[in-house]
Amino acid sequence: MTNTTDLRNFLRTRRSIRRFKPDPVPESVIRDILYTATFAPSAHHRQPWRFIVLTDPVAKSHFSELMAAEFQRDLEQDQLPTDEIQKRLKRSRERITNAPVVILLCVDMTEMDSYLDERRRMAERVIATQSAANAGMQLLLAAHAEGLGGVWVCSPVFAQEIVQHALNLPKTWEPQAMFLLGHPTEIPAVRERKTLNEVSIFFNKQR
Repeated sequence: MTNTTDLRNFLRTRRSIRRFKPDPVPESVIRDILYTATFAPSAHHRQPWRFIVLTDPVAKSHFSELMAAEFQRDLEQDQLPTDEIQKRLKRSRERITNAPVVILLCVDMTEMDSYLDERRRMAERVIATQSAANAGMQLLLAAHAEGLGGVWVCSPVFAQEIVQHALNLPKTWEPQAMFLLGHPTEIPAVRERKTLNEVSIFFNKQR
């Protein structure tokens, strides 16, 4: 049985990996990763996460082009120089096409509670999104357990309609994130973390 020290080390050695070897990942491994992800906690136990898996090179290429077109519109709106836009678009395409596995994470509100007032409707959407994020983190840890690298990419949330159209998704599947997975070419060094004092408040019992 894994001891506490081993588990801490496992959790602290996960890295965001953006460059992968071309080796394919067996579908059985991908299914194990997704199954493990579904053990994440969710609000009301509604499990509002939905996954789309892309491993076919043609599908990944088509998807990368549609995402790049949307990304280009945003960059042009930001008035970036043309050469900088092209550099970013090239990097965006290559990240998707060079990753052996691309997984899209969506939220489906269909089975969540519904309320008449806007305040609780917004809160319900937040907790559904939080639930999906829990599954996303569990997915990355499951990939890490399989010896794979992965990275969380936020771009789908900026292009939800494009993602839905490109992948012919049900309208209730709202894209939130994209995960690129594969065998890492290298493991980057740990990046500096903020101290606990910067990010925590402790209300200690008075003695």
